[in-house]
Amino acid sequence: MADKDKIDRDVSAVLASTGAPSASIAVVRDGKLVYAQAYGDGRLAPDMKALPTMRYAIGSVSKQFTAAAILLLEEDGKLTLDDKVSKWYPELTRADEIFLRHLLAMTSGYRDYWPQDYVWTDMRRPATAVSIMREWAARPLDFEPGTKWQYSNTNYVIAAAVVEKVTGKPFLQFLRERIFDPLEMKSVVDFDVAPLSETDAGGYLRNALGPPRPAPKEGTGWLFGAGQLAMTAHDLALWDIAMINRKALKVSSYKSKQTDTILEAGTSTGYGLGVRVAAPGGRRRISHGGAVSGYTTINHVYPDDRAAIVVFTNIYPGAAGAPGQIADKIAGILFRDGADEDAEALKTARRLYDGLARGEIDRSVLSKSADEYFSVQTLADYGESLAPLGDPKEFVQTGKSQRGGMTIRTYRIKPKDKDVTLELTTMIRPDGTIDQYIIARAG
Repeated sequence: MADKDKIDRDVSAVLASTGAPSASIAVVRDGKLVYAQAYGDGRLAPDMKALPTMRYAIGSVSKQFTAAAILLLEEDGKLTLDDKVSKWYPELTRADEIFLRHLLAMTSGYRDYWPQDYVWTDMRRPATAVSIMREWAARPLDFEPGTKWQYSNTNYVIAAAVVEKVTGKPFLQFLRERIFDPLEMKSVVDFDVAPLSETDAGGYLRNALGPPRPAPKEGTGWLFGAGQLAMTAHDLALWDIAMINRKALKVSSYKSKQTDTILEAGTSTGYGLGVRVAAPGGRRRISHGGAVSGYTTINHVYPDDRAAIVVFTNIYPGAAGAPGQIADKIAGILFRDGADEDAEALKTARRLYDGLARGEIDRSVLSKSADEYFSVQTLADYGESLAPLGDPKEFVQTGKSQRGGMTIRTYRIKPKDKDVTLELTTMIRPDGTIDQYIIARAG
């Protein structure tokens, strides 16, 4: 990877500005792991240099594996996302009205057992999935199922417990057999049952602007299903590559996992099944962050770009924003060429728009099909309808994808003095010619 030095400088700068002791990263480009590196000190007093082979706890990034376990069992025909929780735990609050889908999408209404950013006293004592469910999932719901989105670790404790009931196996054993071993994710360990070894990254916290101090470990059982796993950045990247290649799950399961959950009122949640779904800058991103005592993580996957960014740090609370800052800087490097292409495409799209408003088109940039599409009548319709709108006050790219060997971009266009919104869709062939340029009313 040509930009390794730039990444190294940027990561080191974030560690210096935030005070995070260390970071471990992995970068995927074109569906392949192209860079894995560690920075800073993986352990303090005595200091131990961070290494890419060190494990870090990944916190709530674990949730996408819990969701994957449920989807694998659906593929096996042993359950469905629309099965009710009462099938396994009828004693839980309104379990006959809450589906597995509600759990994974964070729309069940079950109270979160750990909203705090620290380990409170009782959390240092052992717990079980049953004890957590009895305490937090037997209370009145925080809202009607499917009507709101609210993050709740309790949902994923229940989901992992369902996996154990259905399979008759320990949850981690099922994950190892169906995901970790097939993908050769050899570093994965159960952080719920014990701290990491002396050769792995230690966990730290910072009180206000004080020095890093050893972070207390959650008691056994509290992270079950919700924040259970630890691994190297390299191995999480293997999972991301499998997601890009749709290897670990069926295509239908990935679609379920990565589809934005819509509430009963029709509003978007920005959350799928164990992952956040978004498209910053028009680039589709499947992601999740993670935080447990002593560790923070971010995992960004860009399926359409066949790219991914993994960032681990070993501090929480304190410097919690470091992984996101690092990931943003790496994304800026990773997609710099794409950003240049998008900027050039935007200039061309705007130039063609201005021409069409005059009833003209630059045929030198069109494919044969597009050239034929823009007949005399088509140009007349474009000119007569666009000219009265005047210059756009907004002309921005809203999406980017691949189809039929072409790059598809969508744009939102808002005229300065007219209450109308237009959507432009362009399709660019590999040779750079424009195969489609179509404007339609969007609102």
